Amino acid sequence: MNIQSTSGTTEAYIALGANLGDREATLLEAISLLQEQPDIIVLRTSNMYETDPVGYVDQPNFVNMAVALSTALSPADLLAVMLETELRLGRERKIRWGPRTVDLDLLWVQGQVIDTPLLTLPHPRMLERAFVLVPLADIVPEEDSSGLYETVHHALDLIDGKDGVRFWKTCSWQSE
Repeated sequence: MNIQSTSGTTEAYIALGANLGDREATLLEAISLLQEQPDIIVLRTSNMYETDPVGYVDQPNFVNMAVALSTALSPADLLAVMLETELRLGRERKIRWGPRTVDLDLLWVQGQVIDTPLLTLPHPRMLERAFVLVPLADIVPEEDSSGLYETVHHALDLIDGKDGVRFWKTCSWQSE
């Protein structure tokens, strides 16, 4: 387990998904690889949900989940770690919204608003995706001061497609 000072850290939320290979093992490995980073501590993990594909539908179902992190990294540096994690786990970008061994999306970093060619925060489509909102609702505490709790629950009340997000299992990841 990473032990570090919490000064200068922010809370970030990441969505994870996989639909190729051993989906659960890949997601658990992604979380472990994030935890191994010196400036990242995994705080909470959501349940795992099996979800219907969106966009490009001729592919296997996904397993989706979300994690909350404490990090001293900037959002851009955190994104770089996430992209490296995807590569280490065999991610290939061939078809937009197509099959993948793993997908990591940076959703929210303590309410920061960023719009660059490489990164947009909050994630521009997170409130439109039940497969993101349902797991995120598992881990955002009600006492969250950034506004994310209210945002997620309001979006969940309005969104269609929640029937395509089915509880699959409790996440078995444990920090070491």
